[in-house]
Order: sequence, then structure tokens, then C-alpha cells
Amino acid sequence: MAHKNLIVSREEGIAIITINRPEALNALNRETLKELREVATELEGDDAIKALIITGAGDKSFVSGADIKDVKDLDPLGGLDLVTGGQKTFAMLNNLSKPVIAAVNGYCLGGGLELALGCDFIIASEKARFGVPEAKIGVFAGWGGVQRLAKRVGTAWAKQMNMTGEPIDAQTALRINLANQVVPADKLIEETKKIARSIMSCAPLAVRMIKTLVNEGADIPIDKALALDAKAAGVLFSSQDQKEGMNAFVEKRKPQFKGR
Repeated sequence: MAHKNLIVSREEGIAIITINRPEALNALNRETLKELREVATELEGDDAIKALIITGAGDKSFVSGADIKDVKDLDPLGGLDLVTGGQKTFAMLNNLSKPVIAAVNGYCLGGGLELALGCDFIIASEKARFGVPEAKIGVFAGWGGVQRLAKRVGTAWAKQMNMTGEPIDAQTALRINLANQVVPADKLIEETKKIARSIMSCAPLAVRMIKTLVNEGADIPIDKALALDAKAAGVLFSSQDQKEGMNAFVEKRKPQFKGR
């Protein structure tokens, strides 16, 4: 399926989604959000794809935020639709059964940060800059830049980033647990692919279950989360991959996982 604002490439089980609006520093308009939902649905159903990488075209910007020209004249109902549409888009990414990695090149502001927060990992170029500048234009980051950011880095940093609107550099993002890793700018995609390939070497059922358990367990009491773990372990011990993985370990060979 062709898209106006996205480029989707496939490489050895990895799908690379590039936000392709460099003339607007890859800002997200409503059309791009719709295309992201379409691509997420398509790739979720593609058994050949095991991991997704999201990045921005060019070296200046991952995503510079929402496209203000597209949204500045919305009425209250339109604003509500805009926020719920963005929330739906990033929730879809967060809930995909496959790992989603943000490869952040350059500016990652507002809606761009919210897109990255919807991913499972954030790998940052050394030139990346993260920020939530919405308060400077009279709104706030309703796609997750308040709530998801607070869960990720804690309330103090979430308040500082949102209330001041000032960006932070890649090393600060790493220090506060916003970014998982910082890499040289010219190695960003290759280093992100390495992480994807490392995930893909593990049992697909286990990876899928881990993502679900972390997502669901983060917001419930620990005893209930551990009960989810126990139930999931029972399921995995009935899988072919569990038998293959443990037999391969004992036999000192590489496992051949089937995702069953």
C-alpha cells in the first residue's frame, strides 16, 4: 500500500517506517496519523515482519511535533478529535504484538516525543533533542506527552519538560531513562537494527508475552502482576518454542524457533 507521508521498507524481518515530510521537519498532520494506523494494522498481520523501526526522513528531525498549520483553526470538537486520534495511533503501536523501536534522529518534539513514547524502545542519535513545547503555544501534549512521559521519567522531569517547554539533549534523555541508548548519528539505523535482530533471535512467543506483561503489569499491584506472570509461564511451557529452546540449550546448539 502506497502512502503519501510514510516510506515503509522491509529488510530481513524488520519493517522500517520513515516519516517522510522533511519540508515540515516531519511534523505530524492528521493524514500522517491515519497512515500510521493503517501501516500498524498492515504490519501486525504480516507474519514475515518480526520487528518495527520508526524514524524520520533526513538528519534534522525525527518528528518536530504536530503540524500546527493543520490544526491551528480547529474548534473544540475538532481539538477533541485530534487528541483522541493521536492517542489511538500511539496506543496501537504500544499494543502491537511485535516490538516497535524509535530511532530518533534530530528534533523529537511534542507529537514526535509522544510517538517515541508509544514505542517499546527509544534509540537516540547523539544529535537528538527531546522536548514538549506545547505550553509555549497555549496547549499541552495530549497524545501522551504528559501522562506517558510522567510514567517514563517520573513526575518531576515530566513537569519540568512540559511546564518550561525547553528541550533536553540526548545524554540527559539517557540519564533520566527517556532514551534506552545513545549512538553516533551516522550509525543510528544500523545500531537500531542490531537491537531488532537481537530481539528476533529470541522466541517470538516469549517476546510477545513479555511486551504484554510489562504493559499490563505496570499499572496494577505487584501481586496481580505476578499472577499474570505465573499464568503466562504456564502457557509458554505448553509451547513448542519452550521445548526447542531448552533442548537447544542442553544440546549446545542454536534454537530454531517457530513461534508456536
